[in-house]
Amino acid sequence: MSSFKNILYFQAGIGVLANMSLLCFYIFIILGHRPKPTDLISCQLTFIHIMMFLTGGDIFLTDIFESLNVNNDFKCKATFYISRVMRVLSICTTYLLSVFQAVTISPRTSLLAKFKQKLKKYMIHVFFCIWSFSLSYSGSRIYYVRGFTNASEIDQMQVTKSCSIFRMNSIIRIFIFTVTTSRDVFLVGVMLSTSAYMVIILYRHQRQYKYLHSISHLRTSPEKRATQTILLLVIFFVVMYWVDFIISSTSVLLWMYDPVFLSVQKFVVYAYPTISPLVQISSDNRITIMLKLMHSKHQQKFVKK
Repeated sequence: MSSFKNILYFQAGIGVLANMSLLCFYIFIILGHRPKPTDLISCQLTFIHIMMFLTGGDIFLTDIFESLNVNNDFKCKATFYISRVMRVLSICTTYLLSVFQAVTISPRTSLLAKFKQKLKKYMIHVFFCIWSFSLSYSGSRIYYVRGFTNASEIDQMQVTKSCSIFRMNSIIRIFIFTVTTSRDVFLVGVMLSTSAYMVIILYRHQRQYKYLHSISHLRTSPEKRATQTILLLVIFFVVMYWVDFIISSTSVLLWMYDPVFLSVQKFVVYAYPTISPLVQISSDNRITIMLKLMHSKHQQKFVKK
């Protein structure tokens, strides 16, 4: 298990570094240049991913709390609550990003095109609604999270080294499970629908581009690159999210958390926040251009010296 924990630390290190680099890029673009409509959403998503790494499991934030001798109950409730908020924000923001992209690339004659300016105008209001929902919904289970005690194992389920979830009423547990499942099915369903819609739109553009240009130019078309990026991110997010959801839901319903499953779940939870910024960095030409400009300026200063 120690070797697997080292893998989790390595994964978290790469994820934090990639997301921090991407966050700096988005802040630079938003403050100093003309950002794309989706840059603000992507910037928030990157910040959420960083917080997911800092509050997840026994990594980073829990180590800080231990060094400060913080009360165990407070530590468990704080890390559990923040991590839950970030996970709800992650799926809601990814949902918002997919919807906004679909509206942005939709033809002028389509029904979605009418919402293009409205979404830009009310973006801050949408962010406020998402954060309000995530903060309020994630507090539903914080009462049942406490520090690990010597109480009977029937009454508590250990989920980290020092934190446990105490048994809740069966009616409350089924209610929370039903609401969570309904929310996730709706959000993931909309993401898949908007992604399919975007792929159809981009495929039509690609056929028109192929008719007007040569095959050599088609291979490097932005439409093709965007299609591949959207498919990769959405499919990977949906697969990882539902694997995590199945593991956590099964464990809570059966009241059994195997340490191996817990480690696998952590790896799955960190998979999307790790891969997502790497895909975005590699597919965004603005980052490549900015790095080339910085490199050329550095070379010019070196030559002058």
